[in-house]
Amino acid sequence: MRIARFSVREGAAAGSVSFGVVEGDPNQPASLVVHALSGHPFGTPEPTGESYPLAAVRLHSPMLPSKIVAVGRNYAAHAAELGNQVPDVPLTFFKPSTSVIGPTEAIAYPPFSSDVQHEAELAVVIGRMCREVPVDRVPEVVFGYTCANDVTARDVQQREGQWARAKGFDTACPLGPWIETGLDPADLAITCTVNGELRQTGRTSLMVRGVPELIAHISEAMTLLPGDVILTGTPAGVGPLHVGDEVAVSIEGIGTLTNKVIKRG
Repeated sequence: MRIARFSVREGAAAGSVSFGVVEGDPNQPASLVVHALSGHPFGTPEPTGESYPLAAVRLHSPMLPSKIVAVGRNYAAHAAELGNQVPDVPLTFFKPSTSVIGPTEAIAYPPFSSDVQHEAELAVVIGRMCREVPVDRVPEVVFGYTCANDVTARDVQQREGQWARAKGFDTACPLGPWIETGLDPADLAITCTVNGELRQTGRTSLMVRGVPELIAHISEAMTLLPGDVILTGTPAGVGPLHVGDEVAVSIEGIGTLTNKVIKRG
């Protein structure tokens, strides 16, 4: 099931944000329809009876997380391309909720960087409050999966040594286009294109540590809440973004997240 967060573009309901179920073939956008739900998808939402063609709605970030916990250097080839070793334990950091944007929203190039880069990633959306989750019970706490771009000011990351500003600036966490709830994350293709040019390609099977191990590790330290997002690392091939670029992250079984890069006004 694909769960989207959307608003209607026109009519009496214009501007109000709701959750909905997306049906149709993602390869044929004209076939996609959003069926509105009442309430939040973590409970037992009911269809409202209202449906809209995808072209008639604006997709927002599929979730507004209380926190985004990201994992660095979880693909050996990516660690190597930046001259780093794979860490002995998962390397985790936070991106603030204010960094989140949705599909088609703009990545605003921060004025304090001259080397902003894309990082295509599988994102895990937590579905229930949990702590100290055993590896074999991780599927019970996962709501679904979406595409993410861990946008990074690489020069700031290298200069400052810690990653809060480099990876936490406004618009640095595009998520979307929707959450896919019925997905096995063990071996999915991930790609990133910039202006149609292939930059990154990989598979989740190449992760150093898979989703169950990552969530077990993170939940040892902190309580995860419904809607929290875990970013699982990026394959090799990260590279620069420039004002005017269009960057697209695609993940097998989910879809494509597309954002343009603009100058911060």
